[in-house]
Amino acid sequence: MATTGLPRSTQVDVSRVTESLEMIAPLWNVWVLMTLSAQPLRYAEIKPRLPWLNDGTLHPKLRRLTEAGLVQRTEVAQGHVTYGLTARGADLMPVLTVVAAYGEVHLEKPLVKNKDTGKLEPATQVPPAQNIEDTLALIGPRHATPILWVLKARGASSAKAVSAAAMPGYRLSNVYPQLDRLVEDGLVRKEGLLYDLTANGHALAPVYRALTTWATGRPLADAGTHPLWGHKPAATETQSGPWLTTQPRVPAPAAPAPLAAAPVLSTQALFSHQIPARPLALPQAGGPRR
Repeated sequence: MATTGLPRSTQVDVSRVTESLEMIAPLWNVWVLMTLSAQPLRYAEIKPRLPWLNDGTLHPKLRRLTEAGLVQRTEVAQGHVTYGLTARGADLMPVLTVVAAYGEVHLEKPLVKNKDTGKLEPATQVPPAQNIEDTLALIGPRHATPILWVLKARGASSAKAVSAAAMPGYRLSNVYPQLDRLVEDGLVRKEGLLYDLTANGHALAPVYRALTTWATGRPLADAGTHPLWGHKPAATETQSGPWLTTQPRVPAPAAPAPLAAAPVLSTQALFSHQIPARPLALPQAGGPRR
């Protein structure tokens, strides 16, 4: 368990959420889980649904998700193997609904080419899986979640205070790249020598509440009782920050109507769309999003 300068109970929460993000945040994991959300499938049935993933990528994804306890490999008969969600994986689906809702509201739209004018314009819709992966790309990197939790707990803090609480054992200089990335991603703002959460950072509360309850094996109905993220702060900002990330993501084509901002925990709304047959071109790292 990673040790921080936070209270013991908070350390446990941060550690569990961080471990959960390590399982689900890697690129394309959400797409694989969504593909298996309706029913178990054979490999030959999964492959056409995710045609941009070659065997060298899809096989390891399935193996790692199986090892993580999210996917179950079942040998129905000799040469007949299916992959489906475990109970743990199924419990994750309503959590992903909450994550998708955050991305739909707070992330910038990717630019796509208008078929009529040929100009690049913001996409009108973003697939839920894309919103989920792009949100996880913001909070998934190492130290991102501990830093966000420290700022949530302590409010405006100096880099030295953040480093001591979120990254004990590291040199002070190591915290600055982490803070700079979160500032660029619009989750943290810097005022003078102090760092604090932006409105987008505070808006992660439903995401962290949902992840915490799933990580501890509790029902999502308990999410509102989180001691840190369970209290909604007063709104001090209305603008969404820019989207940048150190890990380039592949935006997917248009999807059905976006999820509502309110966390309506319905997996049917999230996973009823068809997996797109082909992703768009890979953007440059740090490209526009939402």
